[in-house]
Amino acid sequence: MTTSNTPDVVVVGSANLDLVALARRLPHPGETVSAHGYFEACGGKGANQAIAAARAGARTAFIGAVGRDAAGDTLRAAFITDNVNVDHLVTLNGPTGRALIGVSDDAENLIIVVPGANHALSVADIDAAAALLASAKVVLMQLEVRIDIVQRAAELAGNDTIVVLNPAPAADLPDALLRHVDIITPNEHEVALLGGPAALLARGVGNVVVTEGARGARLVTRDGETRIQPYPVSPLDSTGAGDAFCGVLSARLALGGGLSDLLLALRAAAVAGALATQVQGAVPSLPHWAAIAAALQE
Repeated sequence: MTTSNTPDVVVVGSANLDLVALARRLPHPGETVSAHGYFEACGGKGANQAIAAARAGARTAFIGAVGRDAAGDTLRAAFITDNVNVDHLVTLNGPTGRALIGVSDDAENLIIVVPGANHALSVADIDAAAALLASAKVVLMQLEVRIDIVQRAAELAGNDTIVVLNPAPAADLPDALLRHVDIITPNEHEVALLGGPAALLARGVGNVVVTEGARGARLVTRDGETRIQPYPVSPLDSTGAGDAFCGVLSARLALGGGLSDLLLALRAAAVAGALATQVQGAVPSLPHWAAIAAALQE
């Protein structure tokens, strides 16, 4: 797989260095617990989803920002290793984003994100990538960069481009953004904060995909609801599972028949999300297409 000036998937979003502590259980507020392991890995919802899309076979480009520091160099190298186009990965003065992550032995996690360079990405940086956004088959975004960045990227997407929004972390979303969104992928908590699937459809979103962890997902459209069955696994670490879902969904939409193949793409995405819980860390857990295809055949 090689990068291209006409990518299948363009991801606009965050790139962080994840600092991960492994503990028997997560602390309660005001409590200290001891970790029995620690590691660092590339992460950030944008970076995770871009690498997930690339590993699923899509020619992928990333638009985002890192700092002028060792963490930024590590992230840039990780993108290149997975053949993600980094022509629009901006290097800024200031720190690269970080995520402080606690993972319990029962695979639950607690995450604090330090935005760093992610919040310094500018509308001018998005405008500089206008041709890339217009040519993409799918544009995938999240909310770890500013809303004005996300909205501008959605506006610049091509008329035939499928716009996918992962509304995480949850935030109030303007109608001016939602009317550009073909697919929104909240989890159960996020969809409740956004008023529910019916409200999102009424505000202009084309399709609502609610991810439900071990229960799989459900697709809600104006025609009704369809359940996406889970792929059964015993989870080790849920970090990155949602990002695997979104990245693989976008890749398979781009490589298949677009929205007409949405259910097939969702099935692959559900498998990818499950497989991602089998490996610790975000980027290290993102499955390649061969593993996803083998699981689908089962």
